[in-house]
Amino acid sequence: MGILSGKKALIVGVASKHSIAYGIAEAFAREGAELAFTYQNEKLQSRVEKFADQWGSQLTFPCDVASDEQIDAVFTELNKHWDNIDIIIHAVGYAPAHELDGNYVDVTTRDGFRIAHDISSYSFVALAKGARKMMHEGSSLLTLSYLGAERVLQNYNVMGLAKASLEANVRYMAASLGREGIRVNGISAGPIKTLAASGIKSFRRMLAENAKQAPLRRNVTTEEVGNAAAFMSSDLASGITGEILYVDGGFNITGMSELES
Repeated sequence: MGILSGKKALIVGVASKHSIAYGIAEAFAREGAELAFTYQNEKLQSRVEKFADQWGSQLTFPCDVASDEQIDAVFTELNKHWDNIDIIIHAVGYAPAHELDGNYVDVTTRDGFRIAHDISSYSFVALAKGARKMMHEGSSLLTLSYLGAERVLQNYNVMGLAKASLEANVRYMAASLGREGIRVNGISAGPIKTLAASGIKSFRRMLAENAKQAPLRRNVTTEEVGNAAAFMSSDLASGITGEILYVDGGFNITGMSELES
């Protein structure tokens, strides 16, 4: 039996085989969880349905996280199949591409700022609100962050502020839902070549520099993040809430690259 046997998990944000959400779904399926998925639009529907099928699930639902109505509809439909929900994975983040290229003050706009925070941060609490009636003592919510929430990283720009908001969201949600026995955590993953990351200018250089400076001297994989997510969502982590777990090869502990002698 896996550490998630008997758990029902909704995964929001699977976009491709290279996405972190895909790695999480792989780990969850291996560890025995029953899975359900959302897809953003019709363009992604067939792809997500194929992914779900390979993990033995027929539960896929349309959901644009910018719409409270669509979020509510997901849980209304899901409740026809499940009486409760144990895990929600929030793997969603977005900012307009032109805001992720150049000097932060120069390229940031009011509309881009609003969109980044709405999609990347508010949607997490929106999912919690939508799922409230299905969650129970022992349920867990988990989101994905990045070091740009704490430190300035070239071209990450407004996404850094949105991730900082998301990490604060984790803490406030944990305090709000803790009295009901519901845990809320985040994983701050190292840079991984995903569809979302491809919108950040010079991302290949970011990967190279990260691997050079991280104590493990390499970048992490979606599988490693998935394994950490499985632990954080399992009863083995029942005493952990309001935390941001780093899965980045140790990059976050470093100050600068080693100097050549």
